[in-house]
Amino acid sequence: MSKLFEIKPLSVLLSESKSDQGLRKSLNALNLTTLGVGAVIGAGIFVLTGQAAAQYAGPAIVISFLISGLACLFAGLCYAEFASMIPISGSAYTYAYATMGEFVAWIIGWDLILEYLFAASTVSVGWSGYVVSFLKDFGLIIPAQFTAALGTVLVDIPQVGWKMVTPELTKNLAETGIAIDSLPHLTAILNLPAMFIVAFITILLLVGIRESARFNNVMVIIKVFVIILFIGIGFMFVNKANWVPFIPENTGEWGHFGWSGIFRGAAVIFFAYIGFDAVSTAAQEAKNPQKDMPIGILGSLGISTLLYILVAIVLTGIVSYTFLNVADPIAVGVDAMGPGLFWLRPIIKIAAIAGLSSVILVLLMGQPRIFYSMSKDGLLPPVFSKIHPRFKTPYASTIITGSVALILAGVLPISILGELVSIGTLLAFAIVCVGIIVLRIKRPDIPRSFKTPFVPLIPILGAGICILQMASLPWKTWERLIIWMALGFVIYFTYGIRKSKLRNP
Repeated sequence: MSKLFEIKPLSVLLSESKSDQGLRKSLNALNLTTLGVGAVIGAGIFVLTGQAAAQYAGPAIVISFLISGLACLFAGLCYAEFASMIPISGSAYTYAYATMGEFVAWIIGWDLILEYLFAASTVSVGWSGYVVSFLKDFGLIIPAQFTAALGTVLVDIPQVGWKMVTPELTKNLAETGIAIDSLPHLTAILNLPAMFIVAFITILLLVGIRESARFNNVMVIIKVFVIILFIGIGFMFVNKANWVPFIPENTGEWGHFGWSGIFRGAAVIFFAYIGFDAVSTAAQEAKNPQKDMPIGILGSLGISTLLYILVAIVLTGIVSYTFLNVADPIAVGVDAMGPGLFWLRPIIKIAAIAGLSSVILVLLMGQPRIFYSMSKDGLLPPVFSKIHPRFKTPYASTIITGSVALILAGVLPISILGELVSIGTLLAFAIVCVGIIVLRIKRPDIPRSFKTPFVPLIPILGAGICILQMASLPWKTWERLIIWMALGFVIYFTYGIRKSKLRNP
């Protein structure tokens, strides 16, 4: 049992980092910051803001963003210290291996699959919603049964189009005098647009990290410019009545409005903040990781949090939160500004498509590099650490990741995917925060180019807020996490523990 918690010495990790010439070092501080912004600014603004406001927090979704942003700040400071000290691909998996042992490292490595692979699938579903809406504006209609998850029931609403049937939609239609049973229905087969974008990004990532970073930079510039444009114009159309009540009264069920809804909303939208964590997976491809990783992590987090809060304020001021439980809430906000702003509608959708594309790219980039590190340690089969001789990318794990993400994107709804990603991300962040305290006690002598301030207060607050938000998620999400982790334990005890290079050098 003691060997389960045997750590991988930092000297070994750093030596491996210097000797491993497999991955190409081509990223600077600007590239890392835009990678972070590319991952963070996406689903949170373009998809989850409206849905979390409609289902959990109302206009107080702004407070939810502040809570999640604070937790991310604490976790981000811990990530920055680790990333500057251990500049190795693998992110929280590698940090756990150096502080809490192999078994905890396996747990977090397996958990990170929820964070990256499932998140890429989640965002691709949001991407699909905006692409379908954008093409419809130009008279190009994708059959509705190929635009949603397998088995999803869709209803055709006059002047709106096909929408997923939810209790909130049924209630809203009833209030306008429309019985949902009177409208045409159909059952979806596959979400083909979501599957397409995952396949396209996977191919791009196979070509190389430099090319992927350039693509991401262009996408980030487009979406940040348009988001600022939406905020600036949107403030002129805010109706303060939409902010009343700012905190809707709780329905009697925990997590549905009121303060419990704010905390559940914070837990659900926490998914939107995973981008700065994804930055740390590219440590081995950074030119100067000790200096540039903290800049990339904290810089992207600060920029993204500010934009999230401003968009949440404007969106819930333009449209009543009750109408925002859709796949494209920003587009709904633009529609509410009136026909005079119709020109902004396609621009917003282009920005959303670009923004969500960059999120998918960063997430599908992060997961193979975690697999790469786990495979190099012997915990996964050698195929996961194969590097393409020309492109210098982990091509086998990229193909495997992309293939699984493609299937998930086609068959699972965004609600299930989003909650799984949130609980996986929160668990990873909590372990990283605890790891900083452990390493400060065990190895205070290690040079740190960046230090988390106010240790142990900041790590304790970071871990505490993450655990609180995990507790706010529905029990079904916990059940899925338990099943997922149980599957991970089976793989570790039947393969990883026998093949570990720590035990079998």
